Amino acid sequence: MNKRNKKVGRFFLYMFAWGMSLFILYPYIVMFLNSLKDQQTIYKIPGTILPIEWHWENFINVWKDIPLLTYFKNSAIIAVFGTLLCIVCAIPAAYAFARMRFPGKRFLMALLMMTQMFSPVVMMVGIYKVMARYSMTNSLLGIILLVAAFNQAFAVWLLHGTFSTISKELEEAARIDGCSKLSAMIRIILPLAAPGIVTATTFVFINGWNEYTLSLILIGDTNLKSINLGIRAFFGYTGTQWWYVFAVSLLATLPILLFFRILERHLTGGLTAGAVKG
Repeated sequence: MNKRNKKVGRFFLYMFAWGMSLFILYPYIVMFLNSLKDQQTIYKIPGTILPIEWHWENFINVWKDIPLLTYFKNSAIIAVFGTLLCIVCAIPAAYAFARMRFPGKRFLMALLMMTQMFSPVVMMVGIYKVMARYSMTNSLLGIILLVAAFNQAFAVWLLHGTFSTISKELEEAARIDGCSKLSAMIRIILPLAAPGIVTATTFVFINGWNEYTLSLILIGDTNLKSINLGIRAFFGYTGTQWWYVFAVSLLATLPILLFFRILERHLTGGLTAGAVKG
């Protein structure tokens, strides 16, 4: 009877897992099915879930209608360099908050976290004036700096918690062995903080790839638009080419999935690297 209860419980657990997976993936399934429809099927009343005719060529035509490769390249530049700049600045800041003592430490940390309360939309006028003052209104460098700035507080907060969990004795032992403070941080602390660094990198990269508002206001040159701005090319005055919108949106999610898949391996490696043998 006990084995039977375990089998029943396992069955319902699997069903629940499958149900939750379908619930989470449902928007992507709808996007995929609609990306394979044509104009008549999209606007047909009543609508159909499955395409009447499967138009796989939609995923090819989007590359011909807009400079999609250029948009992907611009998004990659913004996300990669914005993430690198953000993490490079966040690591020493988080380490200082976690390890050092200085006047106004708590106030400065609270002030840093308060910056998360302000949306870029609220400060858009000021941001535009500053970017215009330094000739960065039509520049990927300007967007990279803003992506790094707006994600800095979150990265510092996350890495501060990671550094705080690492034993100070390990760093002190390294200092006794002749390492400087910087060398101890690089050789001892950073490898142990790899899971937190990977997590912060992942979130910042996703935010950089999905950045839309700042680019919409500051970028006007077609050759500098990101993939999120490029999708707007299919929204017209007379109608919206939804089949292309869904196709490009699906293509835009692939780099995020690939990036997460790559860092997932490093996350596991970082967790095992921090293990101590008895």
